[in-house]
Amino acid sequence: MLVSDILKAKGSDVVSAASAISVADAAKLLAEKRIGSVLILDGKRIAGILSERDIVRTLAAEGPSCLDGPVQRIMTAKVITCRPDQTISEVMEMMTRHRFRHVPVVEDGAVAGMVSIGDVVKWRLEEAQEEVRQMAAYVSGT
Repeated sequence: MLVSDILKAKGSDVVSAASAISVADAAKLLAEKRIGSVLILDGKRIAGILSERDIVRTLAAEGPSCLDGPVQRIMTAKVITCRPDQTISEVMEMMTRHRFRHVPVVEDGAVAGMVSIGDVVKWRLEEAQEEVRQMAAYVSGT
């Protein structure tokens, strides 16, 4: 199973914002869209990614005044991406090793979508269930 299979099913829409957006506005965007991260773009170039965790950590360390500043100050600037032709297992391993839950998908230098740990786990579970069905059919001879 490939990352492109996930994108075919869920679509390629990516919620993004500019690096000048305030942390408060980014938090509102996350809440409104019911998502865990927003991709930060400078034009079409990935500048970073901002997660709920980034906001919570900064809020705990600095207090509510951090909400007035730009996301550029607290986002993760070094963004690890994946390609549509990578396997779900590869992306799951990457997420586990680097301890993040959202990965932008990049194809030919352009953002092609976003996959979350929820997407990856859902697809892996479906794969495992299909393997069980096939084994049961093989054992029962049907």
